[in-house]
Amino acid sequence: MLLSVLALGFLIGMQHALEADHVAAVASLVDREKRVGGITRYGAFWGMGHTLTLLLVAGGAVVLGIGIGELFASGVELAVGIMLVFLGGRLLWRMRRERIHFHLHHHGDGRWHLHAHSHAGEATPHDPHSHHHAHPEGPPWKALFVGLMHGLAGSAPLVLLVATSLGSPLLALLYIAIFGAGSIVGMAALSMALAVPLVWSARFMTRLNLLLRIAIGVAAMAIGLDIAGSSAAALFAG
Repeated sequence: MLLSVLALGFLIGMQHALEADHVAAVASLVDREKRVGGITRYGAFWGMGHTLTLLLVAGGAVVLGIGIGELFASGVELAVGIMLVFLGGRLLWRMRRERIHFHLHHHGDGRWHLHAHSHAGEATPHDPHSHHHAHPEGPPWKALFVGLMHGLAGSAPLVLLVATSLGSPLLALLYIAIFGAGSIVGMAALSMALAVPLVWSARFMTRLNLLLRIAIGVAAMAIGLDIAGSSAAALFAG
């Protein structure tokens, strides 16, 4: 019975990662990443941030024997909604300002490489053979932060409700950790699936890629406005 509950927690965590606001947030962050592995890493870091918050907030509530108030949850939901509006608007604004487009080109070592770049502020015509740029590598901390915010929102009270019903603080913490692991796997897998059309369209159909990114930006803003409106109404009603 216990193993069934924990397995169910893992599957619920995977499903939880697929919620529209989570997908929109991660999708709006990966506009400059052109590798399937890189986009997948964004999803995994979102899941790690989400799990860390759950362990700190929901786990702390279990250990201390306290609940998460509705006003607090609504306030965090409002912040998440505003964040989504910002992320979507930022994506659209940057595409417009930086004149982003894509090229497949090669470096001195002969390897071909897909690169998105901008020509903001350039006064001369674009030379498609001129691509002096760096390829920075580093952890996607923005995705981790967005995951932290999402973990504070609706998922923490939900997980806490189920975890406390297990009757043991140790089992409750284990459930929270497994739920979080499921969200990491779910978002990483979803990001991998999301990466395929983004990378393919950037490689072969630039216009389609731009349309996909515009759609992501608009969807993120629309979902954020809906969440922010509902949360604000709940706060004022409370």
